[in-house]
Amino acid sequence: MTPLPAAFLRQPLAHRALHDVAKGRPENSRAAVRAAVAAGYGVEIDLQLSRDGCAMVFHDDDLDRLTGETGLVCQRDADEMRGIALTGGNEGIPDLAQVLALVAGRVPLVVELKDQHGGLGDVGGALERAVARDIAGYDGPLALMSFNPHMVARLARLAPDVPRGIVSCAYAPADWPELNEATRAGLRDIPDFDAAGCSFISHQADDLDRPRVAELKARGAAVLCWTVRSPEAEARAREVADNITFEGYNPAIPA
Repeated sequence: MTPLPAAFLRQPLAHRALHDVAKGRPENSRAAVRAAVAAGYGVEIDLQLSRDGCAMVFHDDDLDRLTGETGLVCQRDADEMRGIALTGGNEGIPDLAQVLALVAGRVPLVVELKDQHGGLGDVGGALERAVARDIAGYDGPLALMSFNPHMVARLARLAPDVPRGIVSCAYAPADWPELNEATRAGLRDIPDFDAAGCSFISHQADDLDRPRVAELKARGAAVLCWTVRSPEAEARAREVADNITFEGYNPAIPA
């Protein structure tokens, strides 16, 4: 288990970077990353896998919501995706290596690997291998996480010195219709925390009163949370969480 560096517990984490489409900064864009770094916030980004095995900084598994294109990310090569403009900005979809070079260790960077099959099972390891390749030699506060515990466990083998966490939530049926209730119930208990060698969780902000969260915190796990959208919600979250992942406002950075 590799501890989460202290910077992750101090600097609020900008959800999908410090995005604001009205200011030309779409989510997970280089412009949003630059803005977060300039403001002194940590950065949270998401990864999907291109057809040719590149880790792309993009949240959805399809292009429809965030670009003028349609279709699955996994059916496009990385070079093509880099040329697809993000809606509301003037830049293409970045890859992980580009964002690592942009952040350059100046602020904490937490990277969420998105599940590749929809069932939170073993997805073969292609995205995990791409990430391990890109982060090799990166010098700066970095952490990796996923809802998918199999992916986190594989990262423990591929990048053992990088802190790992599980993204967790209430697993409401409406939010996870592709999972049966037995699977959802099991995941609510975050059962793979120890087996995957995790040092933190990133938990749904309005579910922080879950007993399992308190149990892990009492054992020394760091508790991050997502997604906080107001100072009032931040105050409630900080009653439990060590730090927040935020969007839609600019929280203070503790001294």
